[in-house]
Amino acid sequence: MPTSKNSRSRFWPSRWKRHYIARLIRWSLAGIFFYSGAVKLLDPQRFAEIISGFGLLPKTLLHPVAIGLPLLELLAGIGLCFAMRGSLTAIALMLVLFMAVLAYGIHLGLDIDCGCFGPEDPEQAYKSLRVALIRDAVMMAAVCFLYWHNWKSTQSIHPSTQPLPKEHP
Repeated sequence: MPTSKNSRSRFWPSRWKRHYIARLIRWSLAGIFFYSGAVKLLDPQRFAEIISGFGLLPKTLLHPVAIGLPLLELLAGIGLCFAMRGSLTAIALMLVLFMAVLAYGIHLGLDIDCGCFGPEDPEQAYKSLRVALIRDAVMMAAVCFLYWHNWKSTQSIHPSTQPLPKEHP
């Protein structure tokens, strides 16, 4: 059954509404990554201990990663806030990395803090890995929406993506 433009508009927000939804999502992700990076940078020693609990890095890399990763989160959050090129990709790659590490921790049955927002309540450690994985999946869905929105925005702007007019003989 063909759908009319009016019936589709009830389910899909207009281009302008989508623009504001995308901006809200972008700023929310930016705030989450900025906060997460800032909290970890306040106590890199504690964050290094949390990272070591996963058993993925040698001791010589713990402190550089405990400083570098939060710094990257902080910079990517600032970049996303101002829609700087590459910041969304950096956040997407970090989320893939975080989800892989969390899945690894769940698979091993680790009873540790996820370290997502710095040290958390040790009583909730194992449960926090599962919650963090779900939270990261939701953030990845938001990243996918932003990629889709950016693609849709370029489709309506660039004339090269528009169909060519038919030539008359």
